[in-house]
Parts: sequence; C-alpha cells; structure tokens
Amino acid sequence: MPQPDLVIFDCDGVLVDSEIIAARVEAELITAAGFEISAEEIAQTYAGLTFKDILMSIEERSGVAFQIALIDRAETLVGQRLKRDVRAIEGVHEAVASITAPRCICSNSRSERIEFMLERTRLLPLFSGRIFSAEETPTGKTKPAPDVFLHAAATLGADPAKTFVIEDSVHGVTGARRAGMRVIGFTGGAHSYPGHADALTEAGAETVIRRWAELKSVVAALSEWTDE
Repeated sequence: MPQPDLVIFDCDGVLVDSEIIAARVEAELITAAGFEISAEEIAQTYAGLTFKDILMSIEERSGVAFQIALIDRAETLVGQRLKRDVRAIEGVHEAVASITAPRCICSNSRSERIEFMLERTRLLPLFSGRIFSAEETPTGKTKPAPDVFLHAAATLGADPAKTFVIEDSVHGVTGARRAGMRVIGFTGGAHSYPGHADALTEAGAETVIRRWAELKSVVAALSEWTDE
C-alpha cells in the first residue's frame, strides 16, 4: 500500500483545543478596543490567522485603528489562559501514533507556545524536532501563504504532491493547497461551527473528518487515489 511522503498537522484546533481559548481572549480585547466582536465570529472568520493579521483585517474592513501594544497584551493573556485550560483533542494521541509515514507540525504559532502546549498535553514526543513555526521560516510569511508547508517539505525531503495536511481553518487549507499538497479538513475542535466542513471543502480539502478515529483509514484510502 502506498503511503505519503509526509503528513503535516496544524497545531491549534487540530492537535490541541486552543483556538476557542485564544478566540475568547482576542474577542474581549478587540471589543474593549472599540470593535465589538464575538469569540464565535473570530473562530469562524479568522481561525488560523495570527492576532496581528486579525487586527489588520478588522482595521481594513472597519476603519478602527488598534494600538500595537494590543498584540503583546493578547500574547500574554492567551499564554496565561492556555497554561490553565489547554487540552489535547480527544483521540489525537492514538491517531498521530497510527500514522507510519513521517509527520510534522506546521503552525502560525510561535515554536515556544507550540512546544509548551505539546508538552502539557503529552504530544511532544510524537513531534520532537519536527515543529515548524511559520514566523520562523526563512520568509517569515504566515498562513495562508504556503511558505511554512513548503519549508517543512524541503527540510524533510518530501514531495509536496505526496504530502497530506490536516487543517481546521480555511486559511490553513488555502495555504496547503497553494503549496500543492493534499488536505484533510478537521472539525473536531470546540471552535467548530455550523457549515465548518463545507467551508473547508470549498477551500480545497478533499475530505473532512470530525473524529480522530477516522484519520488512519482516510489517509490509507486517499493514498490509494491520485490524479496521476
């Protein structure tokens, strides 16, 4: 049976249930700064983006100007909430361990935060030495740019066309597709919303799973099918 050259996992909202935690903090800060927004709207519209990119997008659409200090404030508060509340998504340990192909993480979060969350949730041994933060790649471009995915593939000697990416956000799916990779959408995080699976499919995911128990069979099935 053929298998991928590489399986890439996003971190936030895929491995750990952190997206909803960050969205709540970010919604509180943005609302207090003059633009009313809910955690649910952030999770639906901006999941997968850095807080800086979220602020820039809101500024463009609303005309509200945010102070640069808000970024550092969010970093501090989100970090504090994650230390208290972050959990692994149910079934993820077994699912990741079931993948026999090389695997890694590609995330917009900083590597220190990724490693902290993975250590807290006992996932770090499954990815140690194979963690790629978009901000720390040669270009520093974050998703939806494809750069972090291409950097990981080049570093690990994988063909992008034979690489699978597991993503929970439209921005992540978009970046992976721009990298020429195949994408499996994931909607098992607490931040998932009605229409989430459809949005991931429309962005380019070949299929969408909600439970980690489905991963091994889906990867096996998709590995048997190719356009070539």
